Amino acid sequence: MDSIYYDRLTKDNCAMLMIDHQTGTMLGVQDIKLSEFRSNVLALAKTAKMHDLPTILTASFAEGPNGPLMEELTAMFPDAPTIYRPGPISAWDDPNFVQAVETTGRKKLIMSGVTTDVCLMFPALQAKAQGYDVYAVYDCSGCWDQMSEMMSCMRMVQAGIKVVNWAAITADLQADWRRPTAAGTLDVFHQHLPFYNFLSNNQNALKNGIPGLNAPKSDSVDNGEKIVTTTN
Repeated sequence: MDSIYYDRLTKDNCAMLMIDHQTGTMLGVQDIKLSEFRSNVLALAKTAKMHDLPTILTASFAEGPNGPLMEELTAMFPDAPTIYRPGPISAWDDPNFVQAVETTGRKKLIMSGVTTDVCLMFPALQAKAQGYDVYAVYDCSGCWDQMSEMMSCMRMVQAGIKVVNWAAITADLQADWRRPTAAGTLDVFHQHLPFYNFLSNNQNALKNGIPGLNAPKSDSVDNGEKIVTTTN
């Protein structure tokens, strides 16, 4: 098997490209709840920030109906190259964007775009054709409907692009819980993976007991105003 299919991501071999996450265009994303979509994008951005990945932002017609980039992104990466495209639909058709990518010196590109079928797929295919190893983060991108999302992902897979979710990127970069970023990774999981909070709470219940079932024994007296609890 070609090693390109199982190479690991590291903080030293990849760059993060976040394409057209603009407040107007986001309204067209219908295959995922907007609240979940926003959460996914922020989780991916926090991962890039935590590992100090070279990060590039870009927007198309930000002063028009597409709207500005998510303010959380521009606040998180105030010094990142931000390419405002006056015309090109595909970010890869803008020479300033391509130059910013080349400047990173990284050959592995983690890409997400507000729309999977255009903002993500077009530049992902172009980058792949130019020899880059592309990771397309599908749950930080969206479509008008689920069929469009599925067909866009299939076309990228057909081209040899690695279609993944944000959690896979975060876990791959962490790789080992003994690394210094472990606490930050756990924080991202807690904030953006609802089940992870349930998992932690369940572990705490097993450790500390479940009230009414196997909690530590205590004697409680109701004095009519408040519950006074004394422990044996």
